[in-house]
Amino acid sequence: MAVAPPLTPELDVEDLETSLRIYTGAFGFRVLFKRSEERFAYLEREGAHLMLEEAAGPGRRFRTAPLEKPYGRGINLQIRVSDVVMLYERVARAEVSVIIPLEERWYRQGSLERGNRQFVAADPDGYLLRFFSDLGERPA
Repeated sequence: MAVAPPLTPELDVEDLETSLRIYTGAFGFRVLFKRSEERFAYLEREGAHLMLEEAAGPGRRFRTAPLEKPYGRGINLQIRVSDVVMLYERVARAEVSVIIPLEERWYRQGSLERGNRQFVAADPDGYLLRFFSDLGERPA
C-alpha cells in the first residue's frame, strides 16, 4: 500500500457490503485492504483515501455521541478526479443519488477564482461526495 495521506476520513456505514458496491462500482474506488473480522475496508481512488467501517461491527469506535441515521449528516468530502464527466456518467448509470448535477463552478480566493467542474452524490448513509476536476484559475 502507498503511504497514507495526511488526512484519511473514516466513515461509519450501516452495511459495509452495500457501501463497497457503491464505492468500488459507481465511485471507482479500489479496496487496498479489508479486515473482514472488523467489518472494515480501506479504499483509494487517484490518491484520495477513505476508510469504511460497519457501524454495528466489532471494530473500535470513535464516537462522542450516539450514531443516528443519516450518518453522513453535515459531511461533504471534496475529491479531485482526472475525468469528472466520465465519473458523473458512471454514477448516473448506477442510479446513485445525485444531489447536485454536473456543473461548472468558480470559487474566489483573494484576487483569483479557481474553477471546478463538479457534481455531488450521496452514498447510502448520507455522506456527500463532491467529485471535481480542476478548471484552472482566472482573475476574480
